[in-house]
Amino acid sequence: MSERGRKAKIESSPETVWMEEERRKAIDYLAAEDCKHGGVAEWPAFHVDLHLALWAVESTRHAGRVGWWVISGDVPTDYMSSSDGEHPQDALRYFAAEWMEMAGYMRRGEEHPTMAMGNPEDWPEIAELLEQRSQILEEYAADEAVWGDA
Repeated sequence: MSERGRKAKIESSPETVWMEEERRKAIDYLAAEDCKHGGVAEWPAFHVDLHLALWAVESTRHAGRVGWWVISGDVPTDYMSSSDGEHPQDALRYFAAEWMEMAGYMRRGEEHPTMAMGNPEDWPEIAELLEQRSQILEEYAADEAVWGDA
């Protein structure tokens, strides 16, 4: 196979197509949230192919530095400020904690004071999914084999 053919095959792999879709989803989500930024990284800072992608988003105040983290995939698309965590491992822990807190509110049938997700009639199902995703993120964040010397 020629170099050009090999490159085309890699560029159109299911993982690459999925990654491009997730990056677009992250960009669109930031726009919908009116989050000003300097751009979303071309490749995620952390990912599990076809399941989860964590994107570094450049700060508008400090060029070249991460200002935000966006998570997408088979999880709620969400974002956070890097002031709540500068490393991808910190971001996973942050999202895990936020989603677990949100799930608790949903299970009690209460609106969260700062976040909104879904309709109250869907909260029992959403809460269960949030708890599962939260636990998965915690496991990745705690797995030192993933992070090495982080």
